[in-house]
Amino acid sequence: MPAEAPATPTPRDRRWRTIRTVAMTLGLVVPSFILRDLIESRFGSGPMADLSAIALPMAATAWLAPYASYRRRDALLWLVGPGFYVFMVIAWRVALAPYRDWRPRPEELPRMRWSRDPEHAGTWYLAEPAGDARHTAVG
Repeated sequence: MPAEAPATPTPRDRRWRTIRTVAMTLGLVVPSFILRDLIESRFGSGPMADLSAIALPMAATAWLAPYASYRRRDALLWLVGPGFYVFMVIAWRVALAPYRDWRPRPEELPRMRWSRDPEHAGTWYLAEPAGDARHTAVG
């Protein structure tokens, strides 16, 4: 009797993870450009239009940062340049949630456990939420 295929793709499948990452990025960049164009058409080009282009990405980065073992203040990197790169790393990591293929930060270790499930071998799993990372709760 042939083995049944899993109903959902395994979390380590790069294709699905890449699709999720690209979808998150496009879902952030497109509205950001639209917002910038709207503000630029109303108030003209200038600092307000430029800052409006990064307001939405900064908010999204700050919201998603705890999911990916980053700090919320890393969203400020949008102001100096590498914010897009940081968001891409966060999106790549969040696409695998709740499993993690990166080593947790020292303050996250008490809440993490090493996954022993053969399907998710080699990943960390969040055992219990704490602090402002309640959105990664298992449930």
